[in-house]
Amino acid sequence: MPFITKKLHAPTRQKAFRFLMQELGIAQSEAQRLIAKGRLSQDGVVMSNNAGFIEGTFDFICFEPLTLGLEPMFIEEEFAVYDKPSGLLVHPQNRHTPYSLNDEIKHRFGHNANITHRIDQETSGLVLAARNKVSERTLKMMFEDRKITKRYLAMVKGHLKEPLDIQEPLLRREDASSFVRMIVRVHPEGKPSRTFIKPLQYFPDTDMTLVEASPHTGRQHQIRVHLFHVEHPIIGDPIYGQDEINAVRFLDREMSAEERFLNTGASRLLLHAHSLEFTYNDTLYTVVSKEDFVTQCFDAMKAK
Repeated sequence: MPFITKKLHAPTRQKAFRFLMQELGIAQSEAQRLIAKGRLSQDGVVMSNNAGFIEGTFDFICFEPLTLGLEPMFIEEEFAVYDKPSGLLVHPQNRHTPYSLNDEIKHRFGHNANITHRIDQETSGLVLAARNKVSERTLKMMFEDRKITKRYLAMVKGHLKEPLDIQEPLLRREDASSFVRMIVRVHPEGKPSRTFIKPLQYFPDTDMTLVEASPHTGRQHQIRVHLFHVEHPIIGDPIYGQDEINAVRFLDREMSAEERFLNTGASRLLLHAHSLEFTYNDTLYTVVSKEDFVTQCFDAMKAK
C-alpha cells in the first residue's frame, strides 16, 4: 500500500517541519503541508501545529509509490504523458487506496512529479504529468487558461448525424436525494459549459456512433452529461442514462459486473482521452493515443 507509517527519531527538541525538511529532503512549505494534513503523530496524538516542536520517536505517514510497470508513452524533460487504462484512478482517493497512476508517476520521476489534470477513473486515455514543481505550475495554469486542447473519443447510443455545439450550464449540488454524490446535471443555475461533438462513424448493426468530443470548458463529467442531455448517452455509462436506483447502487459498489454490463451495454465507460495539443517553451506538441479505441469498445461490449 502506498501510504505507510514510518518510525522516525528526532534526537533533540526541534521544529518538526525542519526535521522533516532535513530527513526527507523537502521544502519547508511541503513539510508544513504534510504536518497540517495530519501525517505526524507521537504517542497517538496527531500534531496539528505545523510550527510545532518534536523530540524523540514519532510516527510519520508517508507515501511510498508502488509500480506495476505502467510506462509513460511520451517523455520530455519537463513533462510526460501516460496512456491510462480504464478503471485506474488518477489520484488516490484516500490513504487506503492501494494503487493509482500517481504511484507510477512518482515512482518513475520522483517526489516532485505530479499530475496536472484529471480524468474519470473509468475514462481511458492521455494524462499529462509534470516532472517538477515549476512545470506543474505552468501546465496547470495552461489548463486553466484553455491553452491545452483536449480531444476525446466516445461511443454513443443512436445515430448522430450532424456536429453539435452543446452549450448547457452544468451544476453539481446537494439535495435530499442520495443520488447527488457524483452527479452533475444540466441546470440554468450551473456553470457555463461548452462541448463540441463531431460524428466520425456510424455502426448500424449496433446502432451506435463513434464521436469526437472537444470540451471547451473543463467541468466534471462534462462530456458525459452533455451527451446524455442530447439523448446520445455514452455506452457503458453506469450513472448518466441509468435510473436513480441503479446509479446509486453503482456508486455504492453494490452492483455486480454482470449487472453493470446488462444495464449499460458494456463492461466499461466507452470514453477515451485521445489527444493533447499545446505549446510549451515555444515548441508545439501534439500527443495522440496509440490505443485502438474502437476495438476496445467492441471488446467491452462482448458478454463475458
